[in-house]
Formats: sequence, structure tokens, C-alpha cells
Amino acid sequence: MDTLLEVKNLKTYFYTPDKREIPAVDDVSFKVNRGETLCIVGESGCGKSVTSLSIMRLVATPPGKYVSGQILFEGKNLLTMSTKEIRKLRCKEIAMIFQEPMTALNPVHKIGAQIEEALIINERIDKKTASEKTVELLRMVGVPDPARCANSYPHQLSGGMRQRAMIAMAFSCEPKLLLADEPTTALDVTIQAQILDLIQTLKEQHGMTVVFVTHDLGIVADIAQRVIVMYAGRVIEDASCSELFRNPLHPYTRGLLNCIPRIDDDREELDTIEGQVPTPANFPTGCRFHPRCPKAMEICKCIAPQSVDVGNHVVACHLYAEESNNSVE
Repeated sequence: MDTLLEVKNLKTYFYTPDKREIPAVDDVSFKVNRGETLCIVGESGCGKSVTSLSIMRLVATPPGKYVSGQILFEGKNLLTMSTKEIRKLRCKEIAMIFQEPMTALNPVHKIGAQIEEALIINERIDKKTASEKTVELLRMVGVPDPARCANSYPHQLSGGMRQRAMIAMAFSCEPKLLLADEPTTALDVTIQAQILDLIQTLKEQHGMTVVFVTHDLGIVADIAQRVIVMYAGRVIEDASCSELFRNPLHPYTRGLLNCIPRIDDDREELDTIEGQVPTPANFPTGCRFHPRCPKAMEICKCIAPQSVDVGNHVVACHLYAEESNNSVE
């Protein structure tokens, strides 16, 4: 298949004032095919959002730093591009829906002005045309009164309407790649479903590729073609959505799936994953999941597992090291 985005051995670290190294994203690799919806899954603090911000080149440097690796978009390495070149790609080629629209939108500018700015800069159109297109974009994403919304400040809109405005801004220049960083966080279930349907509909209409960051496996089952699972800054499993739900390999992935309540399950208590995600400042040696893993072995405590391909299903776990001679770099 045609690869649109390829992340190779990406390391995005942060540095504290006392020079401590915080490996938020540590040697992450994955590919996204054109027209695909890829979901990045994991608990809070596992590096999902920093990965998506790295693709957009939005990590503040300092305190952040792209230590090594490549982010190839249509074969071009985004990490070696100048600031001017990256700005030309943002919104027009790669767009992002941020996690919390109240903080992502500028509170002192009206919604319409913020969308118009993106259109004027990237489409090189006049203000009147940009204003008309803004109203059309807001109508496209299901805003009931788009003209009123365009003339409103972010605090005057509900969370769902603010998120729709963010989606309109992201779709304004019809990008090839859309990064959605938990766009349904803090929304109620009904609005969440509407936002997901909207993203799917617009994706199909415009033929876009989507990278969707979430911790909600229910969303993953609904929208993803392929899934990567992250833990403590690393990718630990990569498979098609159907394969991952049918046959999860990594103990962490199994734990996540076992935590989901099922309508046909009569258990009185749900399963849990013992312990907490380690902080990036204090990752354990070896496999970073071993302190919480029910299947941990001695080797897990001292040697980090390599990713192996177990029949089109990539997993980083010592349990499968002997099952495949095809080690993934």
C-alpha cells in the first residue's frame, strides 16, 4: 500500500532545568497508509500526544528536543525542514484537532476570525471570500447557526460547538493527513458519537488519512483500520483493528481489553491492571511494563524486548521472541 507517513526511531525528549533527561517518546516507529485510520492507544502518560505533536513539529524546543529519528511525510523528513517549510505544510497538508478546544482556540478572537486566518494564509484568498468559506465550513460540520458561531468568542459556545469549530479549522484547507488528539475528551457520550461520525464522514468525502489518539478502546473498535498500542514512550503492539481485538498478544493490551465492561459478562468486578504507568523521569530497566505484568520473567527485568513480527502482527514482548526470526528494526 501507498505509505503517506512513516515515523522511524523517533526520540522526543524533554530536559529539566537541572539537566535531567525525560524520554517522553523513545524509539517509536510506525507507518500510516494513505486513506487509513490509525489509532494510537494507551493510558495517559504513555507518549501518544507527544508523538502527534512531534509529527506537527509543535513540541516546544526547549525544553523539548527531537533527539533522533525521522518523520517522513510523502518521503520528506519533517525534522530537517526549516520553520518556514513546516508552516507551509501545516493546515494545508497536515492538520490537527487538539484535545481541548477551549485552550486550543484563542479566547480573545472570534471563532470566524481564527478560521479565516488559516484560509487567508494557506489559500491566499481575500478576507471576504475567507469569511464566506468560514460560514460554509461551519455549516459543513453541523453547526446550527454558522453565521452566529463565526461571530462568537470560544467561551460563548458549548464544548461540542467549540470542537466542531476546531474540526472546521482543521478541514479548512482539505489536508492529506489529519491528526486527532483525543478530540472527544470531556464531551458527553451523545456529542462524542456525533463528533466521531463527523470525522468519519469528512474523511470519506475528502479521502483523508487519519491518525486518531485515544485511550478509549470503544472508539478504536468503531473507527480504526489499524492500531498501535503505546506504553511508557514505546510502541509495544501494532496490528489491524480486527486482529488486535481477536488476538491481543502483549499482556498490557490484554489487560486493557479485559478492563472493558461487556454487556454479556456477568462478573461482579472488572479486571484491573495493577500499579501505575511509570513517569518518564523514572522508567524501569528492561521491559517497562514488567513491574505490572502478570507474565514477567527474569529477562524482562533487565533486557528491553525487541519488536517481532508474529504473522502480520508486531509485538514487543519476550514471550514471542522465539516465535519469530523476523526481528523488526
